[in-house]
Amino acid sequence: MLGEKVIDGRQIASKIRSRLKAEVAELKEKGICPGLAVVIVGDDPASRVYVNMKKKACAEIGIYSEEYTLPQETTQQELLDLVKRLNGKEDIHGILVQLPLPGHLDEEEVIDAIAVRKDVDAFHPVNVGKIMIGNYDFLPCTPAGVMELIKETGIEITGKECVVVGRSNIVGKPQSMLLLQQHGTVTVCHSRTKNLKEVCKRADILVVAVGRAQMITGDMIKPGAVVIDVGMNRLENKKLVGDVDFDSAAAVAGAITPVPGGVGPMTIAMLMKNTVKAAQLQA
Repeated sequence: MLGEKVIDGRQIASKIRSRLKAEVAELKEKGICPGLAVVIVGDDPASRVYVNMKKKACAEIGIYSEEYTLPQETTQQELLDLVKRLNGKEDIHGILVQLPLPGHLDEEEVIDAIAVRKDVDAFHPVNVGKIMIGNYDFLPCTPAGVMELIKETGIEITGKECVVVGRSNIVGKPQSMLLLQQHGTVTVCHSRTKNLKEVCKRADILVVAVGRAQMITGDMIKPGAVVIDVGMNRLENKKLVGDVDFDSAAAVAGAITPVPGGVGPMTIAMLMKNTVKAAQLQA
């Protein structure tokens, strides 16, 4: 029974990548080759893993990709100059600056510098505003991936109690907006929330993105709920786990994403989708 409950992000992402591969082939027949530039500053090991995965996905789908690896001591001006140069490159349709940046750099200023039409992470204030009013070109990759995973469970969001644990600009806030646009009744929880357990237990759909290993346990989950675990944490024994304690949660949930193999592959598939869309829009 458990196998039916587990939402396989790898399988769903693979289907999306196949569709995109066909779209890219069509674009290439029209003389358009989608291009993505990935900028990484410093040598954060997790960032390096993500960048390699993104490059691999580009190669699989047929997207042209460029990588710019900058040293840790890169200045703000050097990074802004590179972004400006990429904004002007016609063969680059999407620009992604891998976060987090080293502490001496101003992330906000860098994101603001990316051309809105090339902002495939959808972090630019203009794109964030478009999501807020529901008239957007790009969605942030992780929340968009979560919506696809929920869709795959066959659960109708309309009228459902949706609880998002975490209020980051990258996941929590846009996630709550997307659930709201699909007519969910949305509650956002965070470090100051009182009675977290009671709030989580109300959720028909529970999305957890706090970055704290195995924080949400089975006794906090409504029987039959859909549980989407965005967390990615490494325990001292090097095991990769989510923000949800999988074993106790899986015993209660109606459907649940594993870590790894749940949200992670979807995030990268959605980045590819945004890059293809950027190429279509710019063409």
